[in-house]
Amino acid sequence: MIEGPRHYTERSSGPLIGVLGGTFDPIHYGHLRTGLELLQRLGLDEVRFIPCGTPPHRAEPGTPGPLRLRMVRAAVAGQRGFVADGRELERHGPCYTVDTLRSLREEFPSGTLCLLLGMDAFLYLPTWDRWEQLFELAHIVVAHRPGWEAPQTGPLGRLIAARRTAAAADLKSSRAGRVHVEAVTQLEISATELRAGIRAGGDPRYLVPDAVRDIIFETECYAEYDREERKG
Repeated sequence: MIEGPRHYTERSSGPLIGVLGGTFDPIHYGHLRTGLELLQRLGLDEVRFIPCGTPPHRAEPGTPGPLRLRMVRAAVAGQRGFVADGRELERHGPCYTVDTLRSLREEFPSGTLCLLLGMDAFLYLPTWDRWEQLFELAHIVVAHRPGWEAPQTGPLGRLIAARRTAAAADLKSSRAGRVHVEAVTQLEISATELRAGIRAGGDPRYLVPDAVRDIIFETECYAEYDREERKG
């Protein structure tokens, strides 16, 4: 059972760190724009883009982890506060978010972590491994498009009622345990459709940074992925 607001932990004296995970196969402007808006609006010191190793609830990405990390590094280069973090790719077996947050908490013991989720991921939060422990380690920030409403009933409705804060400044006043919902510009870019378009001969220009586009064409990673799919 999730405990209520009276159990928020002490005020942080260290950096406010956003944690944005995903397969990033490939990373695209939808990921980057969300990260930038949350960095600026929440006053985050940094946003860590963490490519997933082996997802627990879906098939392993077709593109090797080191190549996905290379694309993330290329995408975030030059943007103040953006960091490419490859810690999940060093882990064996399924990658659970709670373990990633524990690793970050060990690295930044005086900092505050904000797990950045889209509304679609947030709706499945109760299915995650040890999901109640997330609130002992981090705040949850839910990014959604303007006009969408957060759940008002069920487990997530009760969670939001107990823990939601409308003030981004509250994320700095405690170490973990709050839920903040922030409307951001949602660019409707699907990585699945992006890969399919590239395999069909399309150009991903204006959907991904030019540096990522260059890596895609250099390595032909999605053309190779297509050949492997056909073998199956």
